[in-house]
Amino acid sequence: MTTFGNDPLPRPNLARPLHLLAFGFGSGLSPKAPGTMGTLVGMLIYLPLSHLPFWWYLDVTVAAIVAGIGICGWSSRQLGVHDHPGIVWDEIAGYLVTMLWAPPGLPWMLAGFALFRLFDILKPWPIGWFDRRVQGGFGIMLDDVLAGLAALVCIQLVSRFVLPA
Repeated sequence: MTTFGNDPLPRPNLARPLHLLAFGFGSGLSPKAPGTMGTLVGMLIYLPLSHLPFWWYLDVTVAAIVAGIGICGWSSRQLGVHDHPGIVWDEIAGYLVTMLWAPPGLPWMLAGFALFRLFDILKPWPIGWFDRRVQGGFGIMLDDVLAGLAALVCIQLVSRFVLPA
């Protein structure tokens, strides 16, 4: 196990499939803003998924969340760091939650990105409350799913009442 430059955090072995997924295909290795880089990967994953029928998109999103509990929990235990900042599978899944029912188009994708990052970084109540109290893979995933739900609500309110089609 190596570390990130001068950072004492352990570095994952991306040859291990669960580390590769947990670290967002390498995006979580970014020395600056790994969560933002992971969310960008989430946007790239969203693009083809956005063309699926809604129920398939929902199935993939739920599968990403459920799988993420194990992926993030296992990687966290292997590295010996709870919620290692490079673990970004939770950001990917959180962005997919944000974009449920979102109108199509780049402006909505960017709005979803900005809103998700805002809620994920600021962690307003109850997101921060859960983030501090729930551990393991479930805890790693929970705060990002909640941030995604908060961003989803904002997008829905704006798209339905402020900028209706």
